Amino acid sequence: MRRREENMVGRGAVAAFAVLAFTGCMAHGQRTVPVAEVAGPEALRVVLVTTPQDFSEAVKRANPGDKIVLANGVWADFDAVFHAEGTANSPIHLVAETPGKVILSGQSSLRLAGNYLIVSGLVFRDGYTPRSEVISFRRDSNHLANNSRVTNTVIDSYSNPDRTQRDLWVGMYGRNNTFDFNHLENKTNAGPTMAVRLNTEESQENGHRIANNYFGPRPVLGSNGGETLRIGTSHYSLTHSGTVVEDNFFDRCSGEVEIISNKSGGNIYRGNTFHASRGTLTLRHGNGTLIENNLFDGAGEPYTGGVRVINAEQTIRNNYFKDLTGIRFSGALVIMNGVPNSPINRYHQVNGAVIERNTFDQVSSIELGEGSDSERSAVPVNSKLQNNIVLGKGGVNPFHLHDEVSGIAFADNLGSGGWPEAIASGFSKLESPTQIGERGWIQPSAGAGAVGPYGVALSATGVDWYPKASAASPFEGGAVVSLKPGTDVLFDALQEANAGDQFILEPGDYLESRIITLSVPVSIKAEDRGSARLSFERPQLFKLTGNGGLQLDGVTVTGRSAPDGSGNSLVGTSSSDGSNNHLLDLKNSRFEDFDVNRGFSVVAASKGSFFDRIDVENSEFENISGPVFKLDAETDDYGIYNAEYLEISDSSFTRIGKTVASVYRGGTDESTFGPHVLVTGSSFETIGSGDVPIMDLHGIQYVKFSGNNVIAANPVALTLTTGKPELDFSANKLDGAPADTFATTVDLRGKN
Repeated sequence: MRRREENMVGRGAVAAFAVLAFTGCMAHGQRTVPVAEVAGPEALRVVLVTTPQDFSEAVKRANPGDKIVLANGVWADFDAVFHAEGTANSPIHLVAETPGKVILSGQSSLRLAGNYLIVSGLVFRDGYTPRSEVISFRRDSNHLANNSRVTNTVIDSYSNPDRTQRDLWVGMYGRNNTFDFNHLENKTNAGPTMAVRLNTEESQENGHRIANNYFGPRPVLGSNGGETLRIGTSHYSLTHSGTVVEDNFFDRCSGEVEIISNKSGGNIYRGNTFHASRGTLTLRHGNGTLIENNLFDGAGEPYTGGVRVINAEQTIRNNYFKDLTGIRFSGALVIMNGVPNSPINRYHQVNGAVIERNTFDQVSSIELGEGSDSERSAVPVNSKLQNNIVLGKGGVNPFHLHDEVSGIAFADNLGSGGWPEAIASGFSKLESPTQIGERGWIQPSAGAGAVGPYGVALSATGVDWYPKASAASPFEGGAVVSLKPGTDVLFDALQEANAGDQFILEPGDYLESRIITLSVPVSIKAEDRGSARLSFERPQLFKLTGNGGLQLDGVTVTGRSAPDGSGNSLVGTSSSDGSNNHLLDLKNSRFEDFDVNRGFSVVAASKGSFFDRIDVENSEFENISGPVFKLDAETDDYGIYNAEYLEISDSSFTRIGKTVASVYRGGTDESTFGPHVLVTGSSFETIGSGDVPIMDLHGIQYVKFSGNNVIAANPVALTLTTGKPELDFSANKLDGAPADTFATTVDLRGKN
C-alpha cells in the first residue's frame, strides 16, 4: 500500500523554537560515542544506538546531559524502558536520529521513569501496544517519571485490532511532566487516547502540562470509552490534579459524547480549539475547574457541542462557541441536574458555577437542568450566567429548560430574543451585532461576550514533519483502473489496491470465485448503470477489515452462484487486519436473488466491527432471503453497536424474506449518539412473513421514516432502552393509505 507523503508545515517562530529546542539535532560541540564509552563523567555526550540491547545499555550508563539517539529505521516490537536520572539543568534526552525517521512498529511501547527526561522525534505506527499504554510516564507502579517531557512525537493508527480491548496511547503519572507538540491520530479501539492518572498520592496535585498537541480524528467508537482526553477517574474525582491543558487542537475528536472527561479537581483548560468534534468538554467529576479562552467551532457538523457542567465551583469564561448543532448532552452549554447525596460515581449537584463573558454564536441548544429525572432531581444552585452573548441558530431561541432554574442568576446577557419567561429578565436584545471576518465573528458589546484571542491555530500544534489528517473523501484521490469482464478479475485487481482507487467495470459478466479482503477504501463502478453484472461463488464476496471501505455504483449483483448455506452475505467484516471504522456506499445498483438458502444478507456485520456509515441511494433489492442489513451482532448489552448511520433513500425492496434492517444496541449507557436509521422516499413490498417487522430497531437513538410507500409489511419494531430517542415518522403510505406513524414501540427505559 502507498504510504502518505510526509511534508513540512511551518508553524511560526515560537513553535519552531520549541521544536528545535527539544529535537534530536546534534548541537555543535557534541560528539557521538559508542555505548561502551558512556561510563565516564563527561556531560552532553551523544550516544547513537542501533539495537534494543544497545539502547538498554546506554540508558543504564546515562549521566545528566547525555543524549541517546535511536538510529533511523523501523524498531519492531521494541519494549523501550527509559529509566534514568537527569537534572533540571542537564536533562537526559532520548531522540530520533532524524525526527520522524524512527518508527516504532509491531508491539512496541515506551516507559519513562526517573527525573528530567526528554523524549522527542519518534513515530508509533503499524502495530499496537502489548501493554496498557503506548507511552507511559512510569515504568511500573513503584517507579514514576517526574519533571519529564515527551515532545515532537507521533502516534498514528496504533490501535489494537480488537476494538473492544481497552488501552491508552499516553498515560501520565508522577508530577510536573509535560506532553507538548505531539501528534495523536485515529485511535479506534476502546480506552481514552490520553489519560492523566491520579491513582497514587505521588501522581496527585501533579502540575502536568498538556500543550500545543494535535489531537487528530478520533472516529466514533460505538460504545463508552472513546474519550480523547481523561483527567482522573470517579474514584479520585474529589482529588486535586492541577493539570493545565492549553493551546491544543482537537480535530474531529468524535469517539463518544465526552471529548474530554474531566474527573478531578483544579484543572485548567485554556486556549484550545475544538474543531468539528462531536460531544463536549465534560466536567464529569471534580470541582474548581477553569475553562477559558477556548474556541468550540462545530463547523455545522452533527452533535458538535461545547461544555457540560456538573459538580461545584466550575468557571466557564471568555470562550467562543460557534456553529454547534448538538442538543441534549452535546449542547453548546449543558448544565446538568445532580443526584441528591450523590455517590462518587454519579452526578454531583451543580453548585457555584460561574458562566460569564462567553459568546454563543449560531448554536442549536443550551440545556438547563438536563438529565432531570427521578434520580437526577438536584437542580443547580448558587450559580451565575452573566455578560454572555447568546445567538441561536437561525435566530431561534436555543434555551431548553428541563427543571427549575431559580438557582441560576441571569444578568446582563445579550441575545437574539425569544427567551423562556423564567430567564428573560436576565437578557436584553442585541441589535445589529458587529461581525468581522468571512465567518462573521461576533464582537463583544456592552460588556458582554468573549474578547479574543480564543483557541489556537492548527499550524501552532503538533509536529511540522508529519501531515495532519485530510478532510477529503476516502473514496477519492487514487488511481482509476478499467477492468474487462472475466473470472476473478476483481480479486486480482484489488490485491494491489490503494486507498481511493476507482475500478471501472466495462459492460459484461464478472464471476468471482474467491473472497476479496479489503483493508483500504475503494470504489467499483459500472461504465453504465446495470451494464456490469457481478456474481460470486463463496459465502461472501467482500470482507472489510482494517480501514476497508467500499463504494458500489451502477452494478448489478446476483447471489445465484453463492453456495447453498445459511448466513451468506455480499459484504461482511473481519478484524484479521484490524477493525477500524468502515464506510459502505451502495448507489444506483441492483441486488437480486440472494435466496439460495435462508439468512442471505447484503450486509452482515460481525461482532467487534463498526460502520461509520452505510449509505444506500437509488438502488433496488429483490428476492433477499435474510435481513438485508444485519447489524445486530453486539448483543452483550454494554451499549456497543455495529453502525452509527444507516441511511436509505429513493430505493426499493421487494420480496424480502426477513426484516430489511436489524439494528441492535443494548444496555443503558448514555455515552453515544447512535445508532441512527434514516429511510426516505423508498418503497417496500412483501417484507417478511408472519409477525416479522419491516425493520427491527433495538436501542436506536434516531429514526426517520418518511415519505415511504409500504405494501404488505408489518410496522417498524422499536425497542427503546435509554436516552430520549428522536423519532420522526411522517408522510408514509401503507397499502395505499396514509400511515404517518408506522411503528410499534416497546419502552424499556427505567425498567432495567
